[in-house]
This record gives sequence, structure tokens and C-alpha cells, in this order.
Amino acid sequence: MSVSLAWLGAVGWVVFVAAAAMSFVLLLLLRPLLARRAMVQPNARSSHKVPTPQGGGLAVIAATLGVVIACDLFGIPGDGGLSLWLVLAATVLITIVGGMDDIHSIAVAPRLLLQAVAVAIVMVALPDALRIAPFLPVWIERALLGFALLWFVNLTNFMDGIDWMTVAEVVPVSAGLVVLGLMGALPREGMLAALALCGAMFGFAPVNRPAARLFLGDVGSLPIGLLLGWLLIVLAGGGHVAAALLLPLYYLADATVTLLGRAAKGEPVWQAHRTHFYQRATDNGFSVMQIVGRVFLLNIALIALAAVTLLTNSYLAHAAVVLAGGALVALLLYRFSAKA
Repeated sequence: MSVSLAWLGAVGWVVFVAAAAMSFVLLLLLRPLLARRAMVQPNARSSHKVPTPQGGGLAVIAATLGVVIACDLFGIPGDGGLSLWLVLAATVLITIVGGMDDIHSIAVAPRLLLQAVAVAIVMVALPDALRIAPFLPVWIERALLGFALLWFVNLTNFMDGIDWMTVAEVVPVSAGLVVLGLMGALPREGMLAALALCGAMFGFAPVNRPAARLFLGDVGSLPIGLLLGWLLIVLAGGGHVAAALLLPLYYLADATVTLLGRAAKGEPVWQAHRTHFYQRATDNGFSVMQIVGRVFLLNIALIALAAVTLLTNSYLAHAAVVLAGGALVALLLYRFSAKA
């Protein structure tokens, strides 16, 4: 851990600051163009009341990838190699898909197919030795991981529905990944990617602060989901399944419970709606800042619980900690579903 701390002190803060500054500057440069070409009009399912440009995620991803690529070219991660470049290529692909969908809506089937190609590239990039369920044949495990990653990409998109929601999720989760990396749970290139993403989202925060002047768009939410999902798979593959479940548990619970509820009612699950718990909270009298503030604090608690799981090898202790995290998430979901 001392070596990782030294690396963080020498390089990590530069990565974070560079990504934040690059993201913010790019946003300032892009906003006039997006205001002319990528305006989102309010509708019955929207949380905003006035036309607002989207596509700010392009700056977030450009800053994230730019910093990671620069570091890798200078040999800063030390052990990224071809696998890291494959993940970056997949991120570029899904960013293009998201950008196209922002400008001209793509039908569900081709959109999912293109997303699946990006996910497949990430699966190829995973180390051969990475196993999460060694009792399964490798090809079945990778297929299940690919499906899980595809779902995570889309749930990240689904959850990007109010100002600062994705900031309140991605900043603490990516910071949490860095903390777990310092504890030896992530390789150096994983910490680098998490730091860069955290910084880039931090740079995006000022323009997305309620009431937002700029939205992330699919061009941002899809690749963010891909990058975070990849990092969580690597974390789980290192023997830290409980931690990998805890970090994104709020997003997983809100999106999955909402989807299953809509499916049970026979409602089209891919159609835009306002039935996520955080969206229902706005209808129940919570302000946007109250919602994202509670999500942010919950994520801090989940980071602490994830760190606890790294301190013991007891499966019983891991299960108890995951249950504790699940109880905290369930409590917040229940609170959001009731009147403020």
C-alpha cells in the first residue's frame, strides 16, 4: 500500500487535476455548439422545464481517455498493455454510438447490437486468468459477464435522469475504486482510469449543477457505464466480489427494481419513463439537491462497507456487509417512494 500511496502522491493528483481541467475547458468550448445542435426539449417524462443542450459527456470522455492515453504513452501505469488499449477502443466505439443516438435516435435493436460489440471487446481485453465463478466453464462465465456489463451500461444511461445524479454516483464510486486500489484490490491501470474518470466528472459538475446548463447525454452515460463496469469486473475478478457489488449498489437496485416492476406490469421496459425511485422522489416533494445529496452520502457509506470486505476473507462477513449495504439502499429507496 505504501508504494501505491507514493504513486498517488506523485502522479495521482496530477491525473485528477489534468482530467478535471481538460473536461471543464472542453465543456466551455463545446457548449455553444451543443446549444445550436443538441438541444433537448422538455416533455412529460423530463425533469427539466426549459430547453437544455446535451452532449457534455463528450468532453468528459475525451478528458478521461486523453489523460489515460497520455499516461500510458509515458509509461505511467506500467502494466496496462494491449488490454488497456482494447478497453479504450471499446469506449470510443460506444461513445460514437451514444453520440449518434443523441443526434438521431437509433432503434433499440441496432443500438443494443453496437453496444454489445463494445462489450465484447472489453470481454476480450480481460485477462485469461480472471475468474469470478471458477465453477463455470470460461465461455459461460464470460457470456454472463458480458450480459451483466451490457445491463450496467444501460442502467447507467437510465439513471442519468436529473441534474447531478450521475455526478453523485460516478465521483464517489470512481474515488472508491481508487481507495480499494490503494488497498491492493485494483491494478495500477485501473486506478489510473478511475482517477481520470473521477477528475473528468468533477470538471463536468459545475455545468450540470441544478439547474443544469448542460446535460451529459448518451455520449457520456454509455461510455461511463462501460468504463465503470470494466473496473468493477476487474475488482470482482481479483477476489473482491462483495466490494464490486457494494460500490454501485444504489444504481443497481434502483434501475433493476424499476425495470422488473415495469416488466411485471407489462410496460415496455426500453421506453422512456419517470418511475425510477429518484424520479418519484421529485414528485414526492424532494428537491433535486436533497435527492443527489442523499445518494452521494449513501455512496460514501457503501465505499466504507466495500473497504471493510477487503479486511477479511470470511464469506460470512462479506455476506453480512453486503446485507448491511442492501439495507441502507432499501431504506433510501423506501424514503424516495414516500412523501418528503
